[in-house]
Amino acid sequence: MKKYICKRFIYMIVLLAVMSVFAFVVIQLPPGDYLTSYIANLQQQMGQVDESVILSLRQQYGLDKPMWQQYFLWMGNMLKGDFGQSFQWKQPVGTLIATRMPMTIALSVITLVFAYALAIPIGIYSARHQYSIGDYLASILGFIGLATPSFFLALILMYYSNRYFGLSVGGFYSPEFQNAPWSFARLWDLCKHLPIPVIVIGLASMANVIRILRATLLDELKRPYVVAARARGLKENKMIYKYPVRVALNPIISSIGSILPSIVSGATVTAIVLDIPTVGSLLYNALLSQDMYLAGTSVLMLTAITIVGTFISDILLVVVDPRIRLQ
Repeated sequence: MKKYICKRFIYMIVLLAVMSVFAFVVIQLPPGDYLTSYIANLQQQMGQVDESVILSLRQQYGLDKPMWQQYFLWMGNMLKGDFGQSFQWKQPVGTLIATRMPMTIALSVITLVFAYALAIPIGIYSARHQYSIGDYLASILGFIGLATPSFFLALILMYYSNRYFGLSVGGFYSPEFQNAPWSFARLWDLCKHLPIPVIVIGLASMANVIRILRATLLDELKRPYVVAARARGLKENKMIYKYPVRVALNPIISSIGSILPSIVSGATVTAIVLDIPTVGSLLYNALLSQDMYLAGTSVLMLTAITIVGTFISDILLVVVDPRIRLQ
């Protein structure tokens, strides 16, 4: 077990280093850079910009160096805890991400718990009661969750929450608590605003988990070992939860690595509609303005979440499935 975890951890570090190169190169691929857009805006406001000013700006931002030198400079500073300077915000990238990452992670974890806590019981019930009214309702819920655009659902929920519950539209807090110090009232206001983004972002993941679990469990319930266990008089609930459910959970557990980053990055449109300050919306603005250090660090953070999520799912698979543990 320890050897397996150490091996997966080393793979995680190597993959993260490779992805840092990939992220930096991909962000540099579009023509121009932040300074190109900045100079174009200066020319619109002031007319022709002197070449010496352009050269000075390029040296100031380090954009006069080749790409490989910019990468090693970025990575060297990152290892020291310096993620670079955001061109657009004129602030350290680490400060910008630090203000948004805690709430992003909290929202992702709450959404993940919400999706799994509802999807797993519904999926098990749906498989055990195939073609029942509950099964049909679960299937309808799954199709609605996968087919409904998240931003459209966000607009509907915002409208009804404002009309019937008096909640302010968008954001994590009401206007009066936006910059207020932490208190019980501010925490309660946050709790009132969390259900909308959690439901909107988690519905698609929940629907996907229900469909996967139902299909996998239906397949397991037809296996010979289940028929043999029933023939020997083993209690139905004990037999199902001890064997078929554990096997059916494998694809669900292995999908944690992909669901975590999809919650963060896939919620970008929803975050913009709901006006919630997450890393996804920050990355979107950084890509539009070609703010390479901010965009590169954000992509690297999402990659790290993906790799850590995969690492966690690998460990959980070893715990849940004895066959993997024996190998």
